[in-house]
Amino acid sequence: MKVTKVLSIVVLLLGMVACGKPAGELVGATSGAGFVEANPFGMVLIRKGAFLMGSNSQSAIFSQPDNNVMVTVNAFWMDDTEITNSEYHQFVNWVRDSIAYSLLLEEEGSDSEYALPSKYESDDETVRINWRKSIPWENRFIPDEPMAEILSPMFYDGGRGGLKTTALRYHYTWMNIDQAVMSKNKFDVARGRYPKGASIRVDSFWVENDEIHYETIERPLRQPSDINTNGIICVYPDTMVWARDFEYAYNDPLLHSYFSAPGYAEYPVVGVTWEQAHAFCHWRTQLFRSQQNNVTANAYRLPTEAEWEYAARGGRRMAMYPWGDRYARDSEGCYLANFKPYRGSYHNDTGVSTLPVGQFNPNDFGLFDMAGNVAEWTASAYSTSSNSSVHDLNPEFPYMARKEDPNTLKRKVIKGGSWKDISYYLQCGVRTYEYQYESRSYIGFRCVRTYVGN
Repeated sequence: MKVTKVLSIVVLLLGMVACGKPAGELVGATSGAGFVEANPFGMVLIRKGAFLMGSNSQSAIFSQPDNNVMVTVNAFWMDDTEITNSEYHQFVNWVRDSIAYSLLLEEEGSDSEYALPSKYESDDETVRINWRKSIPWENRFIPDEPMAEILSPMFYDGGRGGLKTTALRYHYTWMNIDQAVMSKNKFDVARGRYPKGASIRVDSFWVENDEIHYETIERPLRQPSDINTNGIICVYPDTMVWARDFEYAYNDPLLHSYFSAPGYAEYPVVGVTWEQAHAFCHWRTQLFRSQQNNVTANAYRLPTEAEWEYAARGGRRMAMYPWGDRYARDSEGCYLANFKPYRGSYHNDTGVSTLPVGQFNPNDFGLFDMAGNVAEWTASAYSTSSNSSVHDLNPEFPYMARKEDPNTLKRKVIKGGSWKDISYYLQCGVRTYEYQYESRSYIGFRCVRTYVGN
């Protein structure tokens, strides 16, 4: 009896120690057999947990309460701020440079100074880019400079004008998980084949007459690579949103300078569609893996609606706002986010439109701007009844809409409210939507990565 009691007490004490482990010890912690996942730069670890998902108050949109459900999410990393103009510029510049390198190598071949010398003799005619060799863009203005002629398709007026932003196209591949998990496409692991008649529905992209075209096709599913879709998308933000979103308003200065002027470098990027944000996550993943010697790591992606809401609440299960209070002002009357306090009084919270990221205090998880400034794209498809149908473990309502789908299937959940919204939309549980092909002056995004381990 004494031995049994002692063992019970030891087990109980060990359990108490595990439960009381400080949150900070999880950062860069070991998971699995001695594997240590380093802190991704600019990201915060959101520990696993459960919370009541859904609106805290009556819906202002449908005049009926949302369905609240208790759910659990695994641990993940999340950007501590929205993606800024400066960060998105890195994506745009990478696409610009890769196109320029490709044009130069196509013209000059393996002898080009922009080609990476091969260490081994091979029959493979692929020429790799030497990214360490900078492109002297200023040379394109020199008369009779060969490089100017080669790069002229990237610029207006025969190479003498400004950058042709519509030429900045990103080619990438993603996996159509939603098609692969369909029962009719279940892979027979015992026989190593897909069932007869298995097919997959994807969008097919191609460039013709200097324009991107795509259509929805259905093709046979015979091997794993058939699950992939090769996409092509222009990556430059739509700067016209500042004029298009607001009729009878003079926002032309922002139209011309918001994405290009250095003074807006630390402001959240806007004018980016859900599809462009999806492509950015893919590029960021490939860049990260290449810097880690192609070590396979969890991909950067948009957060699910559940992940976003859980992170916004900052560990407070019933928090109406990320700061935990039921009001948008503190005890001294100061506003706690960038939004629209009163009719026409945008400046009351110190910002007229967007503000640089991180201007207000973070929530308890260390995340900035989870309410206000700009609303944020999530990975989740929008449905008024999704909370009633999703699983209570890592809930997600995914759907990669294709060209031929109706617009109702192209709606994506956006969260957090923006600089132009009233305080209701800043609530953690409030959800609205935008079409995946639309861009707005008040919608941005941030990335997440699934944490390796438990």
